[in-house]
Amino acid sequence: MTEQQRLNAMAAPLLAWYEEHKRALPWRGTRDPYRVWVSEIMLQQTRVAAVLPYYQRWMEELPTVEDLAAVEEERLMKLWQGLGYYSRARNLQKAAKIIAAAGAFPETYEALLRLPGVGDYTAGAVASIAFGQPVPAVDGNVLRVAARVAELREDIMDVRARRRIRGLMEGAVPPDHPGAYNQALMDLGATVCLPNGPPLCPQCPLAGLCEANRLGCQDELPVRKKKAGRRREEMTVYLLVQDGRIAVRRREGRGLLAGLWEFPHVPGALDEAAAGGPVAQWGLAAMEWQKTLQAKHIFTHVEWHMTGYVLTVRGECPALTWVDRAGLEGLAVPSAFGKYLQEAFACLPEG
Repeated sequence: MTEQQRLNAMAAPLLAWYEEHKRALPWRGTRDPYRVWVSEIMLQQTRVAAVLPYYQRWMEELPTVEDLAAVEEERLMKLWQGLGYYSRARNLQKAAKIIAAAGAFPETYEALLRLPGVGDYTAGAVASIAFGQPVPAVDGNVLRVAARVAELREDIMDVRARRRIRGLMEGAVPPDHPGAYNQALMDLGATVCLPNGPPLCPQCPLAGLCEANRLGCQDELPVRKKKAGRRREEMTVYLLVQDGRIAVRRREGRGLLAGLWEFPHVPGALDEAAAGGPVAQWGLAAMEWQKTLQAKHIFTHVEWHMTGYVLTVRGECPALTWVDRAGLEGLAVPSAFGKYLQEAFACLPEG
């Protein structure tokens, strides 16, 4: 069998397997493009288990694309808080405004691809699931399954290789059940044809078709060029407490975590003797150093290693905003500062 023939033969056994083994997820069983679209954006680089409570809360508060288009940015960021990659939420709202103004959701792969934040995979997923278009939705799971079934040896991190595999998958999508087929591939890659550790080949409906299974080379596929190591950044974070309030500041509107709220910090891992310098530069007097904290947060390309100090201060600084417990609860603070956010609430009085 050729590569294309092998991939084309996946549809029948895969759809039969999916009918019996598909995951029960809140965005399944609907062809509402809004719900499909939001779920797919949330699932980008995020585990299903982590997305579930966010999706439920989102749909309770923003059940339609018009609601998303109209929501205030501060509330939007609060609903997204903890999911990371906050540009996804901003792009969702940008696209929602375009859709609301047009009066209808775009129905074709090409039109969906023109929306902010919508790439090849998301356009394929929405077009196939919501509108029944026979287009593939090629993500990491699909690349892995295809590479193993057809023994594709190209580096899947290479743009040309991904384009070729997508072309092969275009020919493999059954025109009568494209949405179910794409979701079946997602589920197979997530639960059987696993990325880490050995795949569960005895449980796989495609085992009889799979060249990697026949040759015993599952652990060699897909070929993926090793990523460069993450950059390490050291910083010193301050929890500055004054009269039942704590200091926060808003990040600039560009770059990592743009526009979100954070606790003041400076570059470098400062010891307590040196940590007083920035406090004085902010025009504040340190009254009592209460606690030292260590935390780490890993982004895709960078690791933050944070040394933190909790201290009471006196004075004013125009660059800082002072909030009480209720005020802090209403702000979108990224999960990178999760340990400090938890400590901040412990410092503030109830009510």
